[in-house]
Amino acid sequence: MVRSRAARQESLLPPRVEDYVEPDNPVRAIEGYVCALDLAKLGFRHAKRRGSGAGQPPYDPADLLKLYLYGYLNQIRSSRRLERESSRNLELIWLLKNLRPGYRTIANFRKENWAALKAANRSFVLLLKEIGLISGSVVAVDGALFHGNASKGSIFTQNKLTKQIAELDKEIEAYGKALEANDAAEAKQRSSDGSDSGSGGGDVGEKMKLLMARRERAKADLEELKTSDKGQISKTDPNARLLSKGDQTIAGYNVQSVVDDKHMLIIASEVVNRSDAGQLHKMAKAAKEALGVKTLQILADAGYFNSEDVKACEDDGVTAYVPVHEGNDKLKNQGRFTRKDFTYDARSNTYCCPAKQLLRPTKTPVKNVSGRIETRYLGSKATCGACSLQASCLGPKAKYRTVFRWEHEIVLDRLRQRMASEDAGKLMRRRSAIVEHPFGTLKCRAGYRHFLVRGFDKVGGEWSLMALSYNFARVINILGFNGFLARIAEWALATLRATSREGRSAWTLILLPLTRFRAKISLSLEVAPRRAHPAL
Repeated sequence: MVRSRAARQESLLPPRVEDYVEPDNPVRAIEGYVCALDLAKLGFRHAKRRGSGAGQPPYDPADLLKLYLYGYLNQIRSSRRLERESSRNLELIWLLKNLRPGYRTIANFRKENWAALKAANRSFVLLLKEIGLISGSVVAVDGALFHGNASKGSIFTQNKLTKQIAELDKEIEAYGKALEANDAAEAKQRSSDGSDSGSGGGDVGEKMKLLMARRERAKADLEELKTSDKGQISKTDPNARLLSKGDQTIAGYNVQSVVDDKHMLIIASEVVNRSDAGQLHKMAKAAKEALGVKTLQILADAGYFNSEDVKACEDDGVTAYVPVHEGNDKLKNQGRFTRKDFTYDARSNTYCCPAKQLLRPTKTPVKNVSGRIETRYLGSKATCGACSLQASCLGPKAKYRTVFRWEHEIVLDRLRQRMASEDAGKLMRRRSAIVEHPFGTLKCRAGYRHFLVRGFDKVGGEWSLMALSYNFARVINILGFNGFLARIAEWALATLRATSREGRSAWTLILLPLTRFRAKISLSLEVAPRRAHPAL
């Protein structure tokens, strides 16, 4: 009997894992990119010396970085899930060369290498600049709230602790009365039957001790808040805070992100636990340092307006486009003239009111509650008292009008003039389209709305992984797979040429396998059909 061809075939599946990974699979781009990194220079643990001591040598940080980059590109963040995927996912089996690290090793890598992860993210931004994917002229900044590894109930404010102490006092008083009633009942029972046994107040007494302990902890926390500038105290994540934006309140962090306008790539970012106010200059400076430029235009919404920040930006060569906050509408709602109705004349150093009268400066500047040095401009009692517009200008008890001017108000005058231009309108309409793209992609498409770790350092490291994965996916879609590998090889070669003679041997070990890897992939791509890679 002749056996059929199918029966003689040894296997219906490819015999090698290599055959399951297409030549243009993005996992090969991860391999090529990580191979081009100097992990020791970036600060990854165990990158320099491995296996020099006794016992099992640690995992190569390059393998764990590949694992995490693959995970964050494919919405797999949990260390336990990454452990499972490394045993059954053919792409990961190929990428890790059949290594199967445990979940504790995977989790510890993310916790211990938070600074190196930040450095890797910054180095990728430098690569993007060198290959021309970042314009470096116009950027936009915005913040987004991300849930922390903490609940709202675990974060306390002074008001919340005061209410908690009052509620505990009521419970303690109620249990105290219960104890007194129980003692009286026991005394009556002993006098009637002469017995001295039984104690029904044991449970009540234990509950009283627990309540007193909770009250003492709450009082200690309240005293800590009163003597510090924290404002809030968290029992789980020490740096998480209750943050609000619009109608949303979360227990977590506010992620600041600066995005370049050319390809919506993240060029600088920082994790904070406060509002957007006061972050403009800090993020503009970080963007300038990342781009290595002398001048920059930065776009921000009204939540970022801070006069000191605008002044600092101008001093550092940054042109800020941010709506000016002119104060609350209290005077406007009362039907009175606001500060905008008064015109400043720089030549005479006076203000002109709507009635065409002058307000003159006082000799001594004053410091307001925020620490700004301001000059008071006063109208005269006689002029204001006889003015026909007095009802629309003065308060019920005021005899003359007062206007305050900051010592660097000329900076805000230039900002107001800049924001009134046609170019500013076009830029501000583009702002949300630029800066919201990364947050929308990470939150809505990838589902990254919360952090898995606790504390500023570890949370910053995890955010760096999110930002790196976003930029990585964007670049592959912009350049294509083969174009990305070509740029990586060119970058590694340029770095090799710029490196000192002592460091070239290490870079040569990195570059040679990368060049061979690229040549092999390029040969495979000549016969393999190209396919699009979806964004993160």
